Amino acid sequence: MRPVVLCFSGLDPSGGAGLQADIEAIGQAGAHAAIACTAITVQSSQQVFGFEACAANLVKAQATTVLADLPVSVIKSGMLGTTDNIAMLTQLFADTIIPARTPFVLDPVLVANSGGSLGDEQTLVAAFLKLLPYATLITPNTHELRALSGEQDLHIGAQKLCAQGTHAVLVKTSHDFETGDIEQYLYIKGEMVHKSVLPRLDGEFHGSGCSLASFIAGRLAMGDTVVNAVMAADSWITQTLRTADAPHPNNAQAQLIPNRFVSFK
Repeated sequence: MRPVVLCFSGLDPSGGAGLQADIEAIGQAGAHAAIACTAITVQSSQQVFGFEACAANLVKAQATTVLADLPVSVIKSGMLGTTDNIAMLTQLFADTIIPARTPFVLDPVLVANSGGSLGDEQTLVAAFLKLLPYATLITPNTHELRALSGEQDLHIGAQKLCAQGTHAVLVKTSHDFETGDIEQYLYIKGEMVHKSVLPRLDGEFHGSGCSLASFIAGRLAMGDTVVNAVMAADSWITQTLRTADAPHPNNAQAQLIPNRFVSFK
């Protein structure tokens, strides 16, 4: 069968982000997406209204069933939902239930939802730092990078995360500036090996980060190197955003949903 990417992610009923983004992006990369659902959310394209995490033992049962059944080539995690789920995934790697040297793309979501069910950011960061050494690639936005590294300078922060164990860091700067092109920096083993400049398009996009990380995971499953997977993802994500769907023409606040079925060349 096609190479398999096992994703740990939550359900976004709007279809913009989360597990649907994973399935569509990985499919467009040429691979097959299997899902361990970490949470059920109540959200639109622009706002999260509610959230209920899946228990860690349930998420683990989903993952181990897939691992026993399908030839999983790559692991990808998005919103893990709770520190218990982060710790559970860390233990799957530590116990080699996920085989050693399995490529792992970590999208480190640091969002506390209503009721504080994700815990405070400091607690989340501490949990993610234990997962970090198992990551082949981590894809933080600038807020996540600074929180995880404790550094304000993006380049020093990326180097610090590499020193803490991750193989590669892709720094996404779209949150730092409102105008100008978007720069992304790829660090491998502490050295910047690739810089990409993407056009800043009009509007806000829902699920672009999930889509980018998942497409990279899919390309890794297809045999690409990290650098080639990132370069392919840059081209693909730009096309998905250029052709993004507007949820409602009369809702100026609605975020655009990437068109992940755009032809990729």
